[in-house]
Amino acid sequence: MAKTAEEEHPQKAFGWAARDSSGTLSPFHFSRRENSGEDVTINVLYCGVCHSDLHACRNEWGFSHYPLVPGHEIVGTVTKAGSNVEKFKVGDRVGVGVMVGSCKSCEYCKQDLENYCPKIMFTYNSLAADGTKNYGGYSNMIVVDQHFVIRFPDSMPLDAGAPLLCAGITVYSPMKYYGITEAGKHLGIAGLGGLGHVAVKIAKAFGLKVTVISSSPKKENEAINNLGADAFLVSNDPGKMKAAIGTMDYIIDTVSAVHALAPLLSLLKPNGKLITLGLPDKPLELPIFPLVLGRKLVGGSDIGGIKETQEMLDFCAKHNITADVEVIGMDEINVAMDRLAKSDVKYRFVIDVANSLSKSQL
Repeated sequence: MAKTAEEEHPQKAFGWAARDSSGTLSPFHFSRRENSGEDVTINVLYCGVCHSDLHACRNEWGFSHYPLVPGHEIVGTVTKAGSNVEKFKVGDRVGVGVMVGSCKSCEYCKQDLENYCPKIMFTYNSLAADGTKNYGGYSNMIVVDQHFVIRFPDSMPLDAGAPLLCAGITVYSPMKYYGITEAGKHLGIAGLGGLGHVAVKIAKAFGLKVTVISSSPKKENEAINNLGADAFLVSNDPGKMKAAIGTMDYIIDTVSAVHALAPLLSLLKPNGKLITLGLPDKPLELPIFPLVLGRKLVGGSDIGGIKETQEMLDFCAKHNITADVEVIGMDEINVAMDRLAKSDVKYRFVIDVANSLSKSQL
């Protein structure tokens, strides 16, 4: 007879899980594996709420497996370290991002690109090496191979730093890979949400000129006066879009809804790069003429490897970069998910796991 989620491992755990594609989360008792020599057990203090969590809970990408405990922007403290763990000790502040495992031996793993490993193990909605389910950070504790644990800078607040483990690395990695780090170059950032607002801060730290591209005119004051962008472009204002044609060296597109790429491509100079990071649930239409006639490039990027994620966190700590967050209790998560679906958050929900999860268990 198959064991229940609560029985399959020795360490008892508690979190909130979605049971079906309604995406509604509710209390869930399960279990975590016992530490191996390479494992670190972490007491979860905060967990960011990523748009991917919403997609997964509601099966909007079509590959969710229930019950599903989301959460891959996890920060906490080490409570137990395996016999072979040298990177961390009990009491250390640590983070866990989108992945918790890979093969460690393929060409990508050897290049510190574990995020592109064919055998990547995601923090949730994925299987562990022993074939059991991985459950994410909307929970009181988690056990992770030390290689996939990030040292959390002492100067960085845990709650506002948590979203950097996904949103931060998702914008930092393409900036480094595609050369979007040269001071004085002009970067457009399409969408001012969880990814976009962090992208503005990191880009300014690199010394780039930043224009936020958004369909919401009301975000202009926020973009320029609060986040430090140099300019704001209303994407559904034909006159202003026409005036901006051919003015940008790069665009980072963070929009997760289906949208037209042609207007963005028109903003690029020849040799410009459009990097897409959002994950719409339907294909986007890519016009080829502007690519050919302007030698423009359209690319994508997905988080970063562990080494680069640590580099990003240290960079953000040095430049005092954190996410703008709204801290919520675990019992507020379903309301938060509905608000997230409407983009009604500035700019990232973060669950105060340690102070609210135990109450929801009562």
